[in-house]
Amino acid sequence: MGVDIDPFHAISVSKIAHDLKAQGRSIIHMEFGQPSTGAPARAIEEAKKILSAESLGYWESAPLKKRLCQYYVDTYGVSVRPGQIAITAGASAALVSALACRFSAGDTIAMARPGYVSYRNTVKALGMKALELDCGPENRFSLTAERIATLDPAPDGLIIASPANPTGTIMSGEELSALASVCRERGIAIISDEIYHGLSYTRRTHSMLEFEPDAFVINSFSKYFSMAGWRLGWLLAPDAYADKAAAYTGILFLTAPSLAQHAALVALDETVELQGHLETYRANRSLLLKALPQMGLDEIAPPDGAFYVYANIERFSDDSMAMCKEILTDTGVVLAPGIDFDPENGHRYIRFSFAVSTAETREAIARLAPWFKARART
Repeated sequence: MGVDIDPFHAISVSKIAHDLKAQGRSIIHMEFGQPSTGAPARAIEEAKKILSAESLGYWESAPLKKRLCQYYVDTYGVSVRPGQIAITAGASAALVSALACRFSAGDTIAMARPGYVSYRNTVKALGMKALELDCGPENRFSLTAERIATLDPAPDGLIIASPANPTGTIMSGEELSALASVCRERGIAIISDEIYHGLSYTRRTHSMLEFEPDAFVINSFSKYFSMAGWRLGWLLAPDAYADKAAAYTGILFLTAPSLAQHAALVALDETVELQGHLETYRANRSLLLKALPQMGLDEIAPPDGAFYVYANIERFSDDSMAMCKEILTDTGVVLAPGIDFDPENGHRYIRFSFAVSTAETREAIARLAPWFKARART
């Protein structure tokens, strides 16, 4: 029998929302990290052209891999080879390949808590041990080099994310460098999830490759490039594991969607349109950061990047799942319960995704403000 893993609780809430929508209710979806914006217009046009001209068999795009190498030079000043890059069916497939090719069953993989629900569940599903390290407001909900240095025994691996989900915290270059140094000294392999790069509001996003060239790096076209449904990501493996990572990716997943690869090659150059999306998220973030404290949600993780606000709800409830269902039923706004990201303390948190339109953000605030005001009186 397979190991037990936790469900994605936000999906359960979302299913209720879709049922309500089918009944005619007005629903605002703020439960998933899914951009409301579509893929860049030129990428869509390229996809239409390819659909008319090609049969689209199994394929890994050499031009896309070459262009991604240039992306690392331009964005981070880091040189990588096309052979280090495996094009994957989203970042989830990249995470599976990275873990499977680098670690063995029984290995211990450390990660921050709160953190993305799939980290611990994918680690468990592969027969490894998830070591969740509690990270609270005192350290910006983020791992520190000092914390990793004190672990005894040292874990075999470490998953980091900057910007992080659900908090949006961005780690500075100094923090990433210190983590890289400790992991190097202790023989801890690093997997760096960088799928929210490009979505930053307060500070620059650094790649772990700037500080540790032997890190595994995961990225995706789902977030900044607004191509979630295209299911396209990539895994950048260190030289020593590049062939093995490619073999695992091919055996487990064959290839990523061919059409998406054609479109992504164009999307990488659509900076003006993509920065316009970022400005929408920036406006939404500002609206929420102003409105939520007025509702009584004034303990908020630092949303430096990504498109999330992770807020403490304990003055209103000690059951984030029940509260999300109640908010949905009463207001039509769908939020994610903190228990997805933190099974220990997540009952005291909820996550807002502001990857929606600004009009939807304003409407969500208008619905939520009286709801929280009424609850504060009871």
